[in-house]
Amino acid sequence: MQKKNYSLATLLQGIVVNKLIGDQTAQVQAISFDSRAISKKTLFVALRGTKVNGHDYIQEAVAAGSVVVVCEHAPSKPMQDITYVIVADSAQALGMIASNFYGRPSAQLKLVAVTGTNGKTSTVHLLSGLFSQLGYRVGMLSTIHNTINTQTLPTALTTPDAIQLNALLARMVGQNCQYCFMEASSHAIVQERIAGLQFAGAVFLNITHDHLDYHQTFDAYIQAKKKLFDGLPASVFALFNADDKRGLVMAQNTKAATHSFALKASATFTAKILTNTLQGLELRIANQSAWFQLVGTFNAYNVLAAYATACLLGADGQEVLTALSALPPIQGRFQHMHAQAGFDAIVDYAHTPDALKHALTTIGQIKSKSGNIITVLGCGGDRDKQKRPLMAQVALKLSNRVIFTSDNPRSEAPQDIIQDMQAGMTPAQQQTTLTIIDRAEAIKVACQLAQPKDIILLAGKGHEAYQEIQGKRYPFDDRKILQSMLL
Repeated sequence: MQKKNYSLATLLQGIVVNKLIGDQTAQVQAISFDSRAISKKTLFVALRGTKVNGHDYIQEAVAAGSVVVVCEHAPSKPMQDITYVIVADSAQALGMIASNFYGRPSAQLKLVAVTGTNGKTSTVHLLSGLFSQLGYRVGMLSTIHNTINTQTLPTALTTPDAIQLNALLARMVGQNCQYCFMEASSHAIVQERIAGLQFAGAVFLNITHDHLDYHQTFDAYIQAKKKLFDGLPASVFALFNADDKRGLVMAQNTKAATHSFALKASATFTAKILTNTLQGLELRIANQSAWFQLVGTFNAYNVLAAYATACLLGADGQEVLTALSALPPIQGRFQHMHAQAGFDAIVDYAHTPDALKHALTTIGQIKSKSGNIITVLGCGGDRDKQKRPLMAQVALKLSNRVIFTSDNPRSEAPQDIIQDMQAGMTPAQQQTTLTIIDRAEAIKVACQLAQPKDIILLAGKGHEAYQEIQGKRYPFDDRKILQSMLL
């Protein structure tokens, strides 16, 4: 199939060009920011990455077939027959170029971005399932997987790069999707992966300690989330959690119509927890009681956020509650399993201090008075080291027994990660902990220790079906390991 030619003028629509050197009428057939993936007549965007600077690979890109180079500074010796487009921010330009290349797909459906430290995946899954239940054709971009209607696609990042993102949105448009719900990570926002997208609305769930290995400071992390809302136009909605003290910060400078949701504070949309058990939640929303198959206060927020978002998109509130009630729990998100021996186990993705606190607090609220909590916990390698002792202290404070183990150690030694977690532990705390580096063995020991009415929490990996060690991913699924122990 012959590739389509795109004019440079079409691809540069909406972009402020500081300088253009060369042929303004150049035609391209592909776009890329990877010099190793260049083919004939490609537009190459030189990005300043955290580890690699694409400006260092311009010559390689040209040698491989690039005819247009988008970059942030003009070359001292421009090559003949090559067009150079000089912009202030090449990452932002890439997002807009990708949108133009794929025909601005985000403008052809209602796209909603969900951001926050915890709950993004659960909320977009709820929204996707909800709108599918309501009879719409829906796309979803999430940490677990991407979907286009009933088709499931693998995912590597919470938010794909700008080219992949627009390609997926274009596929959704091609398959007549009317809505798309996507997770917007802080990395993706500051790296301009969502630049050029047209949103129908954005949702802020919460913000707590995470990703400081990348953002360096908590304030920078807050500003990364806020950047999404600062860029919204007046024609769309911004929905924020009024119970989170940074919720109003997100809405400070946005032009969008602001709405709020809360369980405690006064808000546009409110809910009250009537029942909270291992079997589910009963909430009172809009003066109606409804039962949901999700567990815990944190999931009450996710349900309420999904309800509010649907209402802001024009859905009928009663139909929304009925559809939400029918949705099953999300895989690996506070997923409950029961053992024949009489104890229960929860698999959860909690990998931040706050998420772990919410999970353990919920377990404490719903467990039998005579039951104990056994937590199996590890921390990821090559990630924010500051949160390791914080997570350990949360587990120690809210559990009866804690087993430190390996998570995804990546390039680090698991024992070094565990030593970071143990920093500051008292002798009394050490008496209530075990260290078992082999995660499968740690899960087995937890099951052996558990008595009837106890609850085990396997924290950190959730839906993941692998363990990443020294650059390789090995098959490993907490749920499968646990299931084999519960029979």
